[in-house]
Amino acid sequence: MSAGRILVVDDEPQIRRIMRTTLTGAGYEVDDAKTGEEGLTKLREFRPDLVLLDINMPGMGGLAACREIRADPNVAIIMLTVHNTEADKVEALDAGADDFVTKPFSTPELLARIRAALRRVPVPQSAPNRLHFGELSIDFAARTVTRGTSSVHLTPKELDLLRYLTQHANEAVPHRELLQSVWGPDYGDQVDYLRAFIKNLRKKIEPDPDHPQYITTEPWIGYRFNGIPESS
Repeated sequence: MSAGRILVVDDEPQIRRIMRTTLTGAGYEVDDAKTGEEGLTKLREFRPDLVLLDINMPGMGGLAACREIRADPNVAIIMLTVHNTEADKVEALDAGADDFVTKPFSTPELLARIRAALRRVPVPQSAPNRLHFGELSIDFAARTVTRGTSSVHLTPKELDLLRYLTQHANEAVPHRELLQSVWGPDYGDQVDYLRAFIKNLRKKIEPDPDHPQYITTEPWIGYRFNGIPESS
C-alpha cells in the first residue's frame, strides 16, 4: 500500500532523481516536474498528497507556484530553500507552504518533514466545525477564518495548530505539547520553528498581529488562545 503520492518540483535533474529514488524506496508514489508551470499541470494529472517545491526556479518561481497550488487546501506543501533566515521561512508560509526544508538536507530529515506535513491532528467527534470569538469566526470544515468582513484561508498545518489551541482555549499550552501534538514526537524542541508558524497565524487572525489578543505568548511556557468559544 502506498504511503502517499508526492510531486517533486525542482529544476535540478540530479535533485529530482535522488528524490524519486529516496521517496520510492520509502513507499511513496512519486512524479516530478522541472518548472512551476509543469508542476501545476502535473498537480491536476497526478493529484499528489504532498508537493516538494523548490523556491528558486526559472520561469514561475516557487513562491508563485506555491500560491497557485494552495488553491487546493488538501495538498500539503514543503518548500525547499537554500536560505535559513526567518524572513525566508515567513515568506514561504505566507505563500501557503506547510513547511520548509533548507538545502542541503539529510534523507532522515526530509522523510520526517514529509511525515509531519502529512500528519493530521485527530478531531474529536464532538468538536464543532465553526467557532466564534467576537468578530473572529473560524470554519474548520472550510479552512477559513473571517475577521469582520475579511476572510483568509488556512494551510493544513495552520488549521491543525489553531484547532489544537482553540480546543485548549484559555489554557497555557507548552511549546513541546503543541509541537508534538501538531507535528509529531520528533519536533518537541523546535521552538523557533513553532514561532514562525504562530507569527504567520497571527497575521491571519489578529486585528493587530504586533499586539495579539487571541494568541498570546506565555513567557518561557508556550501560547494561550484567549476567548470563550460559541459553537454553531
